[in-house]
Amino acid sequence: MQPAQLLRGPVTPLPAPPYPTHATRFVDREYFSVVYRTAPEALRAVVPEPLAVTDPLVRFEIMRMADVDGFGPYTEAGQVISVSCDGEDGEYLHIMHVDHVGAILAGRELSAYPKTTGTPRLFTDAGALVGTLDYGSQRVATATMAYKHATLDTDVARARIGVPTFAVKSVPDYQGGLRICDLVRTEITDVTVKQAWQSPARLQLFAHVMAPLADLPVLEVVDAWHVVADLTLAPVHPVHDYLTQNRPRQNGPRS
Repeated sequence: MQPAQLLRGPVTPLPAPPYPTHATRFVDREYFSVVYRTAPEALRAVVPEPLAVTDPLVRFEIMRMADVDGFGPYTEAGQVISVSCDGEDGEYLHIMHVDHVGAILAGRELSAYPKTTGTPRLFTDAGALVGTLDYGSQRVATATMAYKHATLDTDVARARIGVPTFAVKSVPDYQGGLRICDLVRTEITDVTVKQAWQSPARLQLFAHVMAPLADLPVLEVVDAWHVVADLTLAPVHPVHDYLTQNRPRQNGPRS
């Protein structure tokens, strides 16, 4: 293989790339989201500047991907935090657990999604929609809401799905430092909402050192929704470079 071929950006391992590099289209992506109020000091400890916490709200979500270009079906769960950036309201992607290695690699390498392993599930049980997340053999989260309890306006659902999202893109160098450390922004586009529902909900989080969702404790559940939609993920773009804009000032020579 010639160097020019490498510079065209193939994905490793070269003989069997784990994901495609084109924009990803999702068909029948199913969201179960529970929005809850948490401790403001817990959010301030994990949300990076220049993002600002406007309201101490966290959204726990389970997403079942029914049909995804280059991946097929998989399931994902995690937490996003309500924030603002330079006056724009959005969500900060805090942690995501995924049951598909290709989706983990693509999310981390092509974008900045904080994805790691886990076993999320989304299913119905005795009139309830149930979302669970296990890490290894241990239960990390259980969420429930009434199944198709009351309709949610599709415009409201589309706005919730399309909110801008922010994440930290961090790439190490070869000496143990950082080669890239950016705050990036992305959003979901070309959204077609097929179903939208809402109902009361409950959420339990369980402490785990490798899946620390419970570090953002549930104080009050304020909303829950269940949406099925087709959509496309837009590429990320940087909005803040921590390496150049937040580099520690060097002390001058001693006299």
